[in-house]
Amino acid sequence: MTGTALTVRHAEPADHQTVAAVLDDWWGGRSMVAMLPRLFFVHFRPTSFVVEEQGRVVGFLCGFVSQTYDDEAYVHFVGVDPAYRGRGIGRLLYERFTAAVSAQGRTVVRAVTSPVNQASVEFHRSIGFTVEPPEAGYDGPGDDRVRMTLRLDGPPAR
Repeated sequence: MTGTALTVRHAEPADHQTVAAVLDDWWGGRSMVAMLPRLFFVHFRPTSFVVEEQGRVVGFLCGFVSQTYDDEAYVHFVGVDPAYRGRGIGRLLYERFTAAVSAQGRTVVRAVTSPVNQASVEFHRSIGFTVEPPEAGYDGPGDDRVRMTLRLDGPPAR
């Protein structure tokens, strides 16, 4: 990313409209907007981020700390403009997220993706996530998911 003018900042409520407008295009026409409600840009701002280049959003990550497990955090959605992929923006977003949740004592980051999203699976694997085989019906009938885990405090999770 040397030489680029990227800005990373916390997500703001106004960012939802911007991201929603491009989300389906970034996912190759798959209908994804319903999976990212505005509440992530309102209630999880300390652990959600956007990356901008010259004021244009080119990546985002929406995540939160678990209310159930004191050592866990969860990434609900991460996306990078296809024209900007391969430039380290996804990695940068995860660095910011893991720093924020580590500061809150979290040592495990979890995420899921669809088995058809092999680019996401490979990206997460490349930054240290342990990837499990797809789990049938994880999010309901026909909604299989790949579970992924990143340990921030030692060896990879099982």
